[in-house]
Order: sequence, then C-alpha cells, then structure tokens
Amino acid sequence: MFKMMCSIIFLLYTCSHAETIKADFDVSYGIFGKIGIANAVLKNDVKKYSIDIRLHATGLAKLLTSGRSERHISKGHIEKGLMVCDLYQVIKSHGDVQVHKEYWVDHKRKRVKKYYKKFKNGVLVSEEKTMLDFYAKDDLLTLYFNLNTAIVNKTKPHTYTFKAVGAERQKGKVTVIIPKENNREKYKEVLGEDAVWYATAIIHQQIFSSKEGRLMLAVGEDGITNKAVLKDVIFFGDIRAVRVK
Repeated sequence: MFKMMCSIIFLLYTCSHAETIKADFDVSYGIFGKIGIANAVLKNDVKKYSIDIRLHATGLAKLLTSGRSERHISKGHIEKGLMVCDLYQVIKSHGDVQVHKEYWVDHKRKRVKKYYKKFKNGVLVSEEKTMLDFYAKDDLLTLYFNLNTAIVNKTKPHTYTFKAVGAERQKGKVTVIIPKENNREKYKEVLGEDAVWYATAIIHQQIFSSKEGRLMLAVGEDGITNKAVLKDVIFFGDIRAVRVK
C-alpha cells in the first residue's frame, strides 16, 4: 500500500522557478478513505537544489504497515535551468526495520553506484554495493520537477520516454504521455476541469494491482500537480492524491 502512495507522490510536482516550494498532499483509496499524507520541500537557486519528501501512512494503512514512513532526498546542481541529480537517498521504516538506499551519480564516467543497508532494532543486518546498468541525470524526484521545463508544448499529443535513478527495476524507464485532444474530456471527468494541462505517467511497475502504474495527472497554473489518480485498481476503487496546501 505504501509503495503505491510513494509512487503517486513522485508524480505530484513540476517546477521551473528558482525558489522554495512547500506542498502537502492527502492520499485516499476508495472505501478506506485517507491512507497517508506527504510533505514536500524544494529549494533551488541558479547553482544547486535540494528536494526533501516525507511520507507517512495514516489510519488503517498505518496499522497494516506497522507505522510505515518514507523519506526521499535528492541533492544536486543546476544545468541549463534543469535539476541534475548528484545524490538520491531513500529511507524506509516500518516497525523495527529500517532500509537505507543511496545512489551516487558520477556524471563524468556516466555511471551510478548504489549503496544498500538494512537495519533491525538499530543494528546493521545486511549491506550491498552495486553499479546500476544504466546512467541518468535525473532521479525519480528531479524528473517530475523538471517536466514543466522538459516538455515545452504541453498540449501537443506526444509520448516521451525518460530515464531516472531509483527506477532500476525497469532500467530507469519512465513514460509520460500528453493525451490527444479528443481524450482530454476523460481526464477532465476524472481529475476536474481546472488544470492547465493533463498527462499520464507510466512507471512500468505493478502498483497495487494496477498493471504498469498508470497515473493520470492534472497540473495547475503554478506547475504543480493538483491531483493524481491511479486507475484500474481492483476491489475498492481508485487511488487519489490531492494537494491540500
């Protein structure tokens, strides 16, 4: 359940301004209602940036996942107005288990080194060092913050393919689709009519029984996604993430 929440939140932001942005989101799932919250902070200037996203399960989801929480951190530099990842960190906790992942990006050699550590009751129980079989300038956070700049014409139908550190199961592949004009009514029905542009993002992983993790997005005037919906989830309805602040 929480893996699904996290994947939705990754798709909630796009930005092209040099400033500090703070945003809060509620995540709900059909008859279960609210299952989690996410808090995000982006800081960037002309030379460097940092992104810090914290996720927490709530209600029934908190009970079922032993109080699961996650933190995703991205740090790097700015190139031609785009954020370029130098370090991507993921910290996951549930019960007495904590997992740390670090991805260090070597842009000169075009490679990414991953460090994995698992702790139980504060004691290190396993660790691993690997080299990813692909290179990318983006991680899962910078990719979505960069979309507003990377996609120039947001109304022209097109399918874009990107690569992102942190998505190694699919060798970094992430697909973003700008829908055809005759399909936009479907987006408006699901996401509302107040968006400036709409898209579907595919992370090519099965999330909570949704085939490839297809997320419908509605992006507002400020370049931040106001609502995201994960469709085709079995049994209890759609997964929805809505910006509340």
